[in-house]
Parts: sequence; structure tokens; C-alpha cells
Amino acid sequence: MMKPKPFLRRAMWLSLLSVSALSFSSPSFSADASAQGDVPSLTLDLENVTVSGLSSGGYMATQFQLAHSDWVKGVGVIAGGPYFCAKGDITTALAQCVNRVEGEIDLEALNKKAAQYEAEGKIASLSNMKDAKVWLFHGTQDTRVIAQVSDLLFEQYKLWTDTPNITYVNDKPMAHLFPTENNGVNCMKSESPFIGNCDYDAAGAMLSHLFEELSTPDEELSGKLHSVDQQNAAGSDAKTLASEGFVYVPASCAQGEPCRAHISFHGCNQYADAVGDAYTTETGLNEWADDNNIVVLYPQAKKSLFMPLNPQGCWDWWGYASSDYANRDGAQIRAVKKLLFSLNSEPSSINVPGSINE
Repeated sequence: MMKPKPFLRRAMWLSLLSVSALSFSSPSFSADASAQGDVPSLTLDLENVTVSGLSSGGYMATQFQLAHSDWVKGVGVIAGGPYFCAKGDITTALAQCVNRVEGEIDLEALNKKAAQYEAEGKIASLSNMKDAKVWLFHGTQDTRVIAQVSDLLFEQYKLWTDTPNITYVNDKPMAHLFPTENNGVNCMKSESPFIGNCDYDAAGAMLSHLFEELSTPDEELSGKLHSVDQQNAAGSDAKTLASEGFVYVPASCAQGEPCRAHISFHGCNQYADAVGDAYTTETGLNEWADDNNIVVLYPQAKKSLFMPLNPQGCWDWWGYASSDYANRDGAQIRAVKKLLFSLNSEPSSINVPGSINE
């Protein structure tokens, strides 16, 4: 089949983002003015990191975890689809990976791509996935990323990961958003900031699966949300990221206690300039992190009305920033890794591309 002409491809890019995850117009806000700039010195366990994300952030969480499954040991995905679903092509992403599936998704071909990347050293060994902890969620009222797409992600993980390590929650009547106990908008509507008042603590359910023996959080937060300079930390790899990212640091971690690290990827139209501090403060992740010595990194993508085109501020899960978007060589994956490692006060034995360890 002939590829569409450039002006048609541009229209398709815009069309994809208008029907895909978190694809509604939202007002522009400033990032949380209370976020503090100086991140305290941290001692992080960077050999047992976990990641999670919503929608485009869910796709990104899977990509990041497979790229670095040697030290990213758990992943949570809300309303995401199978690894490499878009195959680096906007037309495929639009036709098969969000609100409809035209034809049949060839899961075997997607898995072969992962095996190819493994053989080329572009992702970590897939054998690491056997013991990984995986938590998946799809709301029954979600029409932005349909159930068939999320079901295929579940099937894909079952090929790599021991089934007892996988939890798939797919029986909750909730729309396309991040479910919480009492924060956000009507749970049945996908509206900005795409955090839902659902009487369901997705953050707690997810983290309790990814980590063992967590303490139930109390009502007080001891820690603080800090801003981080993404451009300074990640250099040229951060070209498609916002200037500022965020990190929640519990008081215990700020005082020097060893802490775990979790990365949370926002969805489309959920970056800080669009929703303020809603995603970085209202999902419930900080409450659980606060009482369990977990530092939460909230990297930020940005919208772009020019090439690379990304008008809804999505994470790259179809190749707008790099043909290597789904592996270790992808600029966004490299940038987020550098950002995480820049938070740690101790040198790490894990290689960071572009660093003195390389």
C-alpha cells in the first residue's frame, strides 16, 4: 500500500491525537508554583526501579521497562496497549492502537520486534521479564483506548512474565482516566485533568502489587514536590521534553534514608502546562510514597505544533521523536534515565548513555 503524502500524514498525526488517549482540549495552566527547585541529596535504589503511566504514558512505561528490565523490576499500565503496537507509523497507531482495531494485530510480529531489539542490545534481556511485577488496568467505560487493545498487552506480558506476577483489573466501570478514591472529575467522563473521583485507589492497588509489604498511608504528607531542570539533566536527549519536570521526595528520603524510586508518566494533555499540578499531586501516588520511602519522578513531555509534531503533549509511542522510540536508543527513554540518575547522590554501576559511565 502506498504511503500517504506528507500533508496527509500531518493530518493523520493530528487526527490520531484527537481520538487517542486524553485527547481533549484543556486550558493552559502554569506548573505548580509551590514546587521547590532544589532537590535534596538522595540515596536511591536504582537496581529495583518501578514505572507506571496512563495512556501514552502507559505505552511509555512498557517501553521504558523493556528497555531496562535489568533494573526496572515492575510496571503499572493504565489504558495502554501492546509493545510496539504502532510499529513506528502514525497510520498503524491510528488504525489499531487506540479507539479501534482495524483488521488483526499481529502480536507475534510485535514480539519478534522485541526479540530483534534484544539481539541487537537495544533492550535488556527478555529473560528479566520472567520475575517482573506487572499491574494492568482498563476501565469498562473507556472508549479512548478500547478493551481489545489493553487485552493484547495482557496477552503479551503473559508470554514474558510468570502469570502469578501479573494483575489485570478490567472490571471497573470507569472512563479513560487515572482512578482515585476522591480526587478529580466524574469517573464516567474523560475530562481534564483526566484524574477520576472513582472511589477506587488505583495508585494503592498498583504500588501494593509492585512492592511488597507497603504501609497504608496516613492523612499527612511529610514530603515536598520539587522541580527539576530536565534540559540540564538530559541535554540534547530532552529536546522533546518540557524545561521542567517534578519529583516528590518524602521527608525520610530528604533526610538521607535509602529510598526506592518510581517513575510516573502522564498521559496526553496531562503535562503540567495543561493541568497544573493535578497529575503530580492528585493521583494518590505521593501519599503511598510518603509512608513507604519511595521517591516519585514525574518527567514531563511538552506539546509541539512544529516537527516533531506533538500538539497534545503525548509521550512518544509511535515514533514522532525517534525511530528508536521504543528502545534504549530512543531520545526520550535516554532522557528519563538520565533524569532519574541525576537525582541520586551516589555513583551508580548502571551505565547511563552519554555519561562518564558510558
